[in-house]
Amino acid sequence: MNVYMLKDVENVGMAGQIIKVADGHASNFLIPRKLAIKVTKGNEATFEGRVKKVVVDKKVLSNKIAMLAERIKNLHLTIKEKIHDDGKLYGAISADEIVDLLKAKDVAVNRKQIEFPKSIKKVGEHKVVIRLSSKLKPELTLKVIAK
Repeated sequence: MNVYMLKDVENVGMAGQIIKVADGHASNFLIPRKLAIKVTKGNEATFEGRVKKVVVDKKVLSNKIAMLAERIKNLHLTIKEKIHDDGKLYGAISADEIVDLLKAKDVAVNRKQIEFPKSIKKVGEHKVVIRLSSKLKPELTLKVIAK
């Protein structure tokens, strides 16, 4: 069955695509959850026009995201935190703190886009991944120093 994807579904398709999926997957999962719409001969032309518009919009968006990724790669953030005598922090660095630091540098991201390879609980330099899209995940350097 051919369906028009309304939302991105991992390992299935991206929003704005017309894809062929198994009938059961479409009727039991994608369509009831409003992730896709069935493409028929009557509405196929409408969806083809939407696909072309989505392709153009995605190209523009991907260029903007690529420029943002380059800005993020070159960022070096510094945060001051209270520490114990042995150099460990009282608490781990949170995604909200990273978002606030990025906002000060005029970079707007959501806290859900921040990924830590491991929690940051020590003084020093750490890598933080910002997930801009499924393919673009630039890293920035976060330097934690004592107050």
